[in-house]
This record gives sequence, structure tokens and C-alpha cells, in this order.
Amino acid sequence: MAWRGCIVRWVKEDFIFQTSQRSRLFPCHQQKCGFRKVAKRAESKKEAEQAEMLHKRELNPQMEPPTPHHPGRSFGRLVKPLVFTVGFTGCSFGAAAIWQYESLKYRVQSYFNEVRADWLDKLRPQKHGDLRKQVNQWWNSLSEGQRSVTGIIVANALVFCCWRIPVLQHAMVKYFTSDPASKALCWPMLLSTFSHYSLLHMAANMYVLWSFSSSIVNLMGREQFMAVYLSAGVISTFVSYVCKTATGRLGPSLGASGAIMTVLAAVCTKMPEAKLAVIFLPIYTFSAGNALKAIVALDTTGLIMGWRFFDHAAHLGGALFGMWYILYGHELIWKNREPLVKLWHNFRTRGPDGGEQP
Repeated sequence: MAWRGCIVRWVKEDFIFQTSQRSRLFPCHQQKCGFRKVAKRAESKKEAEQAEMLHKRELNPQMEPPTPHHPGRSFGRLVKPLVFTVGFTGCSFGAAAIWQYESLKYRVQSYFNEVRADWLDKLRPQKHGDLRKQVNQWWNSLSEGQRSVTGIIVANALVFCCWRIPVLQHAMVKYFTSDPASKALCWPMLLSTFSHYSLLHMAANMYVLWSFSSSIVNLMGREQFMAVYLSAGVISTFVSYVCKTATGRLGPSLGASGAIMTVLAAVCTKMPEAKLAVIFLPIYTFSAGNALKAIVALDTTGLIMGWRFFDHAAHLGGALFGMWYILYGHELIWKNREPLVKLWHNFRTRGPDGGEQP
């Protein structure tokens, strides 16, 4: 730095000494040359420092933190859920048709036994304070629809209790939440229909199911209702898979809202003039058709706007499936179950004539 200052002073003195003898162009040229040499040395020093830093980086490379791997959006992952949805829906309706056949057969065979049991109950002395007797009286006081959904409510309550067990947390997240980015894709589509983490969420869903149970079972029958309910849970979850994959908003979902939306949409489509009311506002009533339109409009808006509080795609999938089944699905699926029932009847009786085949 001292040597660089001498050069500057020498250039300045030379400039003062020669101002009276020469023109001003020459000393200016000397001054510029002096500063230019200093700039070159500064640039060379910077280059040396940069080269030294690069050499140190090569010797001691910095370890960058690993970035988490997120599976990309791939519609190819939806092939297995699609096959599972179609297969499970077919098996549900097939099992429901066989269940109905067995129920009718059992009712015919046990008719006289029930008459005799009722006659014996009248002759026997009534026991007061018997817990089993009181439970039977309560059970018999329920409608067929309420008895049909009691098992569903109990299953949801058991799964809700399992969420409170720390040891089961990993298995609950893997199998009882539906996520298109998860390794388990198929069975969570069904199991998540019975899964609730929040008590308020479960209570609201089960209350709606209990309220519409009598109407939907009177409309379809117990066996057909169970097939529709289970199929609706899987179909609504598959619709959620498709929308999450298309929009990239991947994440877990759980709850019976999709299946319950199918029940609600089926009843509202079949009986659009029925009067409904909110539990907290029983004074204000509205028609079932208007309620269905409002719910579909709300879920459509939530899906378009990207609201994340509810799984609006599953709600829409369940509602559309309920409307489709009432309008077309019942005629297309349930009324064409006769070949399967005949095949099962022949299998049970071991021959078309009711006798055993040789």
C-alpha cells in the first residue's frame, strides 16, 4: 500500500512541474496510467482470493441438508384403487342379494317358531328389573332402519376409541386414513369410512345417519342399503383420490361423510318435497330438494376454491352417486340380481329341481 501511494504522489508532482512547459494532455495520460496499474493489481488480488476460496470448497465440500421426497402426481397410481372400487362395489351388491335371499328363507322357516315363542312368552310370568328383557324391549322398539345403522355406529365408536391408543397410532394412520400418496391405497378407502378422530365429527355424522336411517331403509331395504352405504364409502374416496391427484393437494382424509352424503342425496332425490330442519333451528324448515341443491353448491364452491377444511370432493362424489343410484342405479343393478340369486339357489339346493344331483 505504501508503494502504491508513492506512485500517486510522483504522478501528481510530475503533473505540477510540467504544466508550464507542456500541454495538459500528457500529465493526464500519466495519471490515468498510474491508476490503471493499481486497478489491475486489485483485480488480480481478487482473482487470487476467489481461486483460493474455490480451492478450499473443493477440499471441504459443504453438506446440503437432504430434501424430503414427495411422490409426484401420477394417475397411474389410481389404477389399483379403480379396480378395487369396481370389484368391491360388485361384491357388495352380490353379497346383499344373497343376504336378502337367506333372510327371506329364514323368515319363512322361522315363522311358526316365532308364533310359538310369542305364545309361550304370554304364558310365562313377566320378570321385572331384568336387564336383558329391557334391552330386548328397547331393541324391538327401534325401527328396522335404526336397527340397521346401529352396527355402523358401534363400529365407528370402536374405531374412534382405537385412535386414543398410542400403540395403534401408526396402524391407524396407515389403514384408517385415505391418502393417494400413501403406500396403502385400497383398504383405507373402506376403513376410513368408519374412522373419526374428532368426537364432534363422529357425533354429527352419526346423528345424520340415524335421522335418515328409517327413510333410506324403508326405501331400499336393509340389504340393499348396506350395499349402497359400503359402496358409497369406497366410491366417494376414489373421487377424492382423483381430485387430490389432479390438483396436487395431497393429504389424508377420514370420516363417513361421503357415504352419509349418498344416503342424504338418495332420500332427497326420491322425496324432494319432504320437510327438513336443522337440529339447532327446528323452527325453520326447508324442502329436501332445496337442501340437496344447497349442499351440492357449497361443496362445488369449496372444491373450486380449494378449501381444505372438508373433503369436498368426497362429499360431491357421495352425493352424485346417491342421486345416480336412485335415478338409474336401482334399475340397472338391483333389479338385475335375479340370475345371481338363481345361481345361489341352485348351489344351495344342489340342483334346479330342489333335489340333489346324482
